[in-house]
Amino acid sequence: MGNPKAFMEIHRQEAGYRPIHDRIHDFGEVEQTLSTRERKQQASRCMDCGVPFCHWACPLGNKAPEWNDALYKGDWDLAYRLLNSTNPFPEFTGRICPALCEKACVLNRFNHEPTTNREDEAAITEMAFQEGFVQLHTDIQRNDKKVAVIGAGPAGLAAANDLNLMGYTVTVFEKNEAAGGLLRYGIPNFKLNKAIIDRRIKLLEQEGIEMKYNSQVSSAEILSQLCSQFAAVVLASGTPTARDLNISGRDLKGVHFALELLSQQNRVLAGMEFGKDERITAKGKDVLVIGGGDTGSDCIGTAHRQGCKSVTQIEIMPKPVEGHEDPQNPWPNWPRTLKTTSSHEEGCTRRWNINTLEFLGKDGKLTGVKVQEIDWKPNPDGGRPIMVEKGEPEILKAELVLLAMGFLKPQHPEYPENVFLCGDAANGASLVVRAMASGKEAAKKVDAFLTSQS
Repeated sequence: MGNPKAFMEIHRQEAGYRPIHDRIHDFGEVEQTLSTRERKQQASRCMDCGVPFCHWACPLGNKAPEWNDALYKGDWDLAYRLLNSTNPFPEFTGRICPALCEKACVLNRFNHEPTTNREDEAAITEMAFQEGFVQLHTDIQRNDKKVAVIGAGPAGLAAANDLNLMGYTVTVFEKNEAAGGLLRYGIPNFKLNKAIIDRRIKLLEQEGIEMKYNSQVSSAEILSQLCSQFAAVVLASGTPTARDLNISGRDLKGVHFALELLSQQNRVLAGMEFGKDERITAKGKDVLVIGGGDTGSDCIGTAHRQGCKSVTQIEIMPKPVEGHEDPQNPWPNWPRTLKTTSSHEEGCTRRWNINTLEFLGKDGKLTGVKVQEIDWKPNPDGGRPIMVEKGEPEILKAELVLLAMGFLKPQHPEYPENVFLCGDAANGASLVVRAMASGKEAAKKVDAFLTSQS
C-alpha cells in the first residue's frame, strides 16, 4: 500500500461521459478516460483493507488491492498480470460490469466514494495491449483430449480459454457469424466497441482455439454426435428465450423483442444490410420500452441514436429506492437502488408500477399501448405480493414497442456425464462477470472429470 492516506486526501473521480449533444449522433463508446496521473491517483485510494470485501463481492475473485497498488506505483505490467490471473477478459468487464466490488468497497460504506475499480481495470488492460504486455501463451503442453464448447459468449469463451491453457484441444461452436454472444449482439457499441471483442478472439485463435461459426447445435442428435467425438462438451448456449408479453395486439407490426433491435443495429454497424421491411428503426417514432433493466436502457440509447421522436420506459415493479443505500440490502451487499444510466441521461420518461394491457393499432401497425397504473399489496399467504389496479387505463402513443423483460431460464434434459453446463444456460440470465466465473468453474469440472478418466 504505497499511499496510506490517499483515501482521506483524494476524492473519487470518474472519467464521465462524452457530452450528450455529441454522443447521441454516433455509436462510439460514450465513456471517457482519465489521464495516467489521475488514474494512478484513483488507484492510490485503495485502502488495502484487512478484509477486502471487493474480493468477496467479485464473482471472479479479482484481487483489486493488489493490482490497484501496482497501478499506483506505475507497474502496469504487474498490474495486468495480477488482474489477468483471475479475470480472463478484463477489457470486457472493465467496460460493462456493474462493479459489484465497488458497492462492497469499505470506502463505499463510509462516504459512498469507493475505489474506481472498474475504470482502473479497463485502463490497466488497455495499457497492457498498448505496451505489449499481453503475450501469447506459446508454451502450452498439449494432451490428447478434445473438448467442444457450445456457445461463444462470455461463459463459453472463459471455459474455452482455461481449457486451452490446461492443454486440451478446444473447438468452439457458435450459432452466429461471430463470437461474443450478448457482448456482440446484445450490448450496444456505445458501451462496448466490437473491435475490443475481435482483438481478444484473435488472440484466442492464435493460442490454438478453433472457432466454428454458423454452427447451430439445435438437436439432441447433434449434441449426441459431439459427445461421441469429443471427450467432453461444455454447454454455454445462454438464455435464448426472451420473456414475452402475450396480450391483445402482440402481432402488430412495431412490437419487437429488445434483442431484435439491438442485435440488428450491431449487425448494421458491422456492415450487414437489411431490407426495408426487415429493418427495425426508431427514426421519427414515439418509442415505448417495456422493462426497467439494463437491456431496456440499451434500447433507449439505441433509439436516440436512430433518431426517435420520444422514448418512454415503463416497469411493472415499484420504483427502486433513491440514494446510495438500500435498507433491504445493506452494505456490503448489492444495493437495489435507482440506477440512472448514460442512456437515461440522454432523455427518457420513466414510469414505475405500470401494467401493460393491450397493444393498439391500425391497418396492422402499432399506434399505441393501453396501460394502467397498479399497486402491490402484501400477500396474506406470503410469497409474491398481489398486484391490484390503482388508476384508470390510459393510452400511450407508440409506433415502436421494445420488450425488455428479461429471459426465461432454460430447461434441460438429462445429459451424458461428459456434458457440463455453465453461464446463463445453467443459471438463467445474469451478469457477464458471473457468466465468466461460471465458465471458469466448468473448465475445472471438465479437467477433474477427464483427469479421473485417465
